[in-house]
Amino acid sequence: MLTRIDHIGIACHNLDATVEFYRSTYGFEVFHSEVNEEQGVREAMLRINGTSDGGASYLQLLEPTREDSTVAKWLAKNGEGVHHIAFGTADVDAEAAGIRDKGVRVLYEEPRRGSMGSRITFLHPKDCHGVLTELVTSAPVESPEH
Repeated sequence: MLTRIDHIGIACHNLDATVEFYRSTYGFEVFHSEVNEEQGVREAMLRINGTSDGGASYLQLLEPTREDSTVAKWLAKNGEGVHHIAFGTADVDAEAAGIRDKGVRVLYEEPRRGSMGSRITFLHPKDCHGVLTELVTSAPVESPEH
């Protein structure tokens, strides 16, 4: 079962400038930041609120670290903006299997490591009305990491 909107991923050319925009305009602060070498991105998670299932909702700002990354290619084609939406679930494996059984293409055979130690997979945007969709099982978060 999907439990929440975990995050909305926003692709950007300059992570620091984009973080500053969200900080100065909306008051959102960086909860966590990291470089994901596998995905070729530098990212910042801006926490919006907590949820009753122990998760939270975030904006995930993504800056490519190399030209061959998926986000770099997406930016070259589409420019800055909403890249994907992610739904939280207690069991990404079971959720992905159930969605696959309904005929939706799941992009990873096995979930991969995502932000803050989460487990993730993506659904093909052509099967989701043009929206790249991520499924996320969050790792327990004890305190902010910067």
